[in-house]
Amino acid sequence: MNWIILVVAGLFEVGFTACLGKIKETTGNEMYWWMGGFLISLSISMALLIKATQTLPIGTAYAVWTGIGAVGTVLTGIFIFNEPANFLRLLFISTLIISIVGLKLVSH
Repeated sequence: MNWIILVVAGLFEVGFTACLGKIKETTGNEMYWWMGGFLISLSISMALLIKATQTLPIGTAYAVWTGIGAVGTVLTGIFIFNEPANFLRLLFISTLIISIVGLKLVSH
């Protein structure tokens, strides 16, 4: 169950980084809505990370959490913010995904 909580925490990390991207693109009241989304996503992500680390090793949990956030943020950048998707970028993201799965497999 705590692995599921950790994955959801990682997805909320993607949420707060996506909000950062939208904050950069907007002004006025819309910017404040994205800031609110950032703060809410950040709070939920941290709370779930704290919950997950109560039973999972902190090093593994943090690495998986940041890995999910990194992969999700890069994919959000590619699909939503039209960032480049060149071969090397996708290769290194694939390596990161393999590392996250490997950490899950070797953790008790």
